[in-house]
Amino acid sequence: MPEPSIMILCGRSPRHLYVANRLCHAGRPLAIVHETGAEWTLSRFARTLEPARLWRKGSRWIRDRRRYIGNGEAKFFFGARSPQLERADLVVEAPHINDPKVVELARRLRPDIIAVFGTSLIRGALLGEGRFGIVNLHGGLSPEYRGADCTFWALYNGEPEKVGCTIHFIDQGIDTGKLIAHVSPQVKAGDDELTLFWRAVKESAEVYAQLCERLARGEVVGQVQPGKGRLYQVKDRKLAHERELALRLASGMLDRIDLPTRVTWFAPQAQASAARTESSQVA
Repeated sequence: MPEPSIMILCGRSPRHLYVANRLCHAGRPLAIVHETGAEWTLSRFARTLEPARLWRKGSRWIRDRRRYIGNGEAKFFFGARSPQLERADLVVEAPHINDPKVVELARRLRPDIIAVFGTSLIRGALLGEGRFGIVNLHGGLSPEYRGADCTFWALYNGEPEKVGCTIHFIDQGIDTGKLIAHVSPQVKAGDDELTLFWRAVKESAEVYAQLCERLARGEVVGQVQPGKGRLYQVKDRKLAHERELALRLASGMLDRIDLPTRVTWFAPQAQASAARTESSQVA
């Protein structure tokens, strides 16, 4: 079975580098694309200075800096090693993931799979590239949890069993493409939002790699999502929500929880009842 060729589009955080490294071992990597950020224009600068937008971005920046003090994410994914790509020689930078440069690169390399994790929304011509398609790793269980901060919202809604990630084909919507797999991590007493999110991503990296192997074998995967579910946006998460969840966790919300890792692969049948479930418990 020939190795599938893979073009990876990903962010730069330790979790993104970890997944990219795992994918590089699942096939023949052709390129790893990073976004450098859109160029600043006068209109974009003016929008950024709008009071509501400025407050929202500023408060999120402060929260994220507080959450990542001590390089917790780097240690979770890389231990004592420095987070880095094993194939840094393949890195290509573009101002935006939908930049014509990225589309041209995909058309020139002609990858079997375009694998995405941690980029801006993909639109336009790029969606038509990749022999097997363009696939995304999303940090929530679609369709119930689409968008941003889905681990937080699953916990806030009292549904720790619905913490997890979705691997899905990308279409024009936000996390609405055909489902390939749900990956729900182990959940146990003492866990918190970040630990569960990182654990879900680490376990999803293995499933992502398995997907590449399945596609190379000629397996057909992907099931239409059974409804629109709910889309959570960054602006939905307020300080009051965070305080309430922190109190619940401190009060023992997860003390009696002990869930194993759960992986669900979705067959191409239209109805959810056709899904084939494979469950495994991490020792």
